[in-house]
Formats: sequence, C-alpha cells, structure tokens
Amino acid sequence: MNTLIVGGTGTTGSRLAKLLPDARVGTRKPVRDGHVRFDWDVPATFDSALEGVGRVYLIPPVGVADPAPVVESFLARARQVRRVVLLSSSAVPEGATGMGALPALVRTMPEWAVLRPSWFMQNFTGDHPVAAGVRDGEIVTGTGDGRVGFVDAADIAAVAARALTDPLPHNTDHLITGPEALSYADAAAILTEVTGKPVRHRSVSTEEMTERFAVGLPREFAAVLARLDEDIRGGAEDRVTTTVEDVTGRPARSFREFLS
Repeated sequence: MNTLIVGGTGTTGSRLAKLLPDARVGTRKPVRDGHVRFDWDVPATFDSALEGVGRVYLIPPVGVADPAPVVESFLARARQVRRVVLLSSSAVPEGATGMGALPALVRTMPEWAVLRPSWFMQNFTGDHPVAAGVRDGEIVTGTGDGRVGFVDAADIAAVAARALTDPLPHNTDHLITGPEALSYADAAAILTEVTGKPVRHRSVSTEEMTERFAVGLPREFAAVLARLDEDIRGGAEDRVTTTVEDVTGRPARSFREFLS
C-alpha cells in the first residue's frame, strides 16, 4: 500500500518521511520528487494527494478551533485508504468537537492508530517560545514544579512508521513519552550542564502566561495555551510510558541524549 504523509515536511512528518522513503509527502509547497500538494485550506488538493494511497499519516490542520469537519471530509474522500495513523496529543482529551473529536473519526477506518505524544523535546530548539527562552537564558512557563515526559519527535516518527507498516494493524491509542518526567527547572539544569550556557526556569501565574502568549496570538488561543501549562502544574503530564520500546524494540531517547 502506498503511504501519504500529511504534513510531511513538519516536525514528525519529515522524520517519518526519512523512515519511509517511498512514501508520498503531502505539503502546501512541493519542492522535490515524492512531494505532492496538500493543503487543508484547499480541499481540491485532497483527491490528487490520495490517488493510489492505502495508508495515511494524518496531522490535522494547525490553529483551527474545530478541525473535525475538514478532517471528516478528507476521510470521506479516502475511499481506497485502509489504515490511518493520527497524530494527536497527550494533552488533548476526547471530546465531541475540536481536536478531541478526531480520534473517533479515525477509529471508523478499517485499520487505525492514534498517537498521543507528550510535549516535544524539539520545543527547546528552533522557533518555539521555549527555545527563545533557552537562547535568552530564561524559560518562562506557568507549569510550576510540574513534570513532563518530554519525547523526541524522532521516537514519535519511529512509532508512526511501525503503526503504518506492521502487518497487523495496531487499532489502539499509543501514549508516547520519553524515558523520564522532568520539570522545566530540571530541563534547564540539563541544558546548562550540556551546553555550558546558564539557563534557568521562571514560573508565572496562568494569567501572566496568558498575557505573554497573547503577544502575537489571539487572546482566546493564548488562554488555551496557558491552561495547558496550568494542567502540567497540576500533574497532568507527570507520567512515563514504555510505548517507544514496546513498539519499536528500542528505548526512547532521553533529554540529555537529545541535546548531546
């Protein structure tokens, strides 16, 4: 079965594409062989991207309050698709609307898996606000002493690859974490040790975090992000699973290994 990687140039999709070099990469701006135009905002791109495809790695549209209608429309057109692997999040609860409605849609497919990774280690690099804090020497969050099982996006991609290609469908949710739960203060200490550049963590209130996120973001969305920090502070992400090793046969990468 041919595979379509929706969002194939993104954080997990690009890593998955390296593991599945024969897969079709769906992207808004195709730039090389194997790429095909796919844009959630342009449903006319769906059919050509799905032509001859039997498996899909599905990254839902980003920044959409309720992506369920467009995802449902996409799946309705995926008549030849047998297996769908959805990238969700450990922070997204099941629900009737919004991101929480997507797992139920995917479970209607003949074969499926829902990936629920914890927060990415890649948030500490690149363009993420946490990465900006790393560069400035101070990470600001509303997480308090709450801990997170940060996970490497490469490990998420490895689980996705198996979920897409294993002979037997997984037909389950995979809660994916790294091998240890760390507070942001713990992560800052490891960053300081590995890089030699002092980094500290400063925790602020949910209200202040909302104001910080609201610089450049709609206030409603900023409040949602701030509440996710509040959930971490309350212990919602303080857990570790063995999913990476159970599925791939090798242990998940630690934060220290990721930085080295």
